[in-house]
Amino acid sequence: MDQSAKLGTWIIATGVIIAVLYLGREILATFAMAVFLFLIIEGFATAIEKVFASLKISAARLIAILLVSIGFVGFIALLANGVAEFGRDAGNYEAKINELIADVYRVGGVQEAPTLTQLVFNERGNAFFATIANSVSGLSGDLMLILIYVAFLFSAQASWPQKLDLIFRSPERRDQVRRIGSEARRGIENYLWVQTVISVMITVPSYLSLLALGVQNALFLSAVIFVLNYIPTVGSIVAALVPPLFALVQPVVPGWVPGVAPDTSYVYAAIVFGSVSFWQFSIGNFVQPRMMGDSLNLSALVVLLALAIWGLIWGIPGMFLSAPLTVIMMILWGQSDDTRWLAILLSADGDPRPATAGSTLSSVQTPDAAQG
Repeated sequence: MDQSAKLGTWIIATGVIIAVLYLGREILATFAMAVFLFLIIEGFATAIEKVFASLKISAARLIAILLVSIGFVGFIALLANGVAEFGRDAGNYEAKINELIADVYRVGGVQEAPTLTQLVFNERGNAFFATIANSVSGLSGDLMLILIYVAFLFSAQASWPQKLDLIFRSPERRDQVRRIGSEARRGIENYLWVQTVISVMITVPSYLSLLALGVQNALFLSAVIFVLNYIPTVGSIVAALVPPLFALVQPVVPGWVPGVAPDTSYVYAAIVFGSVSFWQFSIGNFVQPRMMGDSLNLSALVVLLALAIWGLIWGIPGMFLSAPLTVIMMILWGQSDDTRWLAILLSADGDPRPATAGSTLSSVQTPDAAQG
């Protein structure tokens, strides 16, 4: 096959794959989330088995499932409590927002400013809230589907090694497939572990700062920061903007804040923004690049492009999964001479394999351990 025919084949194949990923995003994105949740639980199980040598892997998995379930339920309860707390002060927040709207209109030379109710509860506002309600409803259904997928993944994993032997009769081919799977799994587990550590490193001092500054519902805002930091680049920017926005509309501003009303709220929001941004900037620029480079072996430009492309294809789930999905692509492309150049371009150091970082969530299981 000449180069032009090969190029045309690659273009057509790429278009077909992107179309399948986009058209099947509701199924594929949900299943991908389930696979990553399964890997998180398996990683915890392996770590627990190493700490408690007397435990069998099945018991370790049960403990890991319980820990992840408790953490998930606790996080949902925290979010619900935060929303309820904001709801209890809804009237005060509305009054403060109306003041800010009036300030903005006065700057624009308009004296008669609309209220929040007039701006939100109109035809466009109702359509917006209907979209939000549909998204929340869809998210609830997706969560149930993810849990079902995870349950079936656990029930099916015992037969994977046997199926692998039946599919790939050649021992060399089986070893290659197992090696590729091990590299992909190690890269994903490293990413999840490093990203969790980074999120904790940013969230804890951010929470203490919000608490010290007197920001209401600091625990809820910190939980939002923790989740947003799983989204590369854009997530950290949004995480730095959310707390000051809530501080701006906070009904009661601490008395130590300098400024003259109504400027006090703007000064307070700027102080909160500076505090949260300090942790995002310092950890994100000095700690995260090194840890991420060691665990993902992806260049910074590739991480940013992957975020945009996967976000366009799969939406928010694609943004959360963009980095590990790109690692898998890099590993797969690195197995063929025809596509190895693509894997080299994606990698940070020219070696299209995820680095074996010392701070992994768990070591890769052998096929014998997976059967247990």
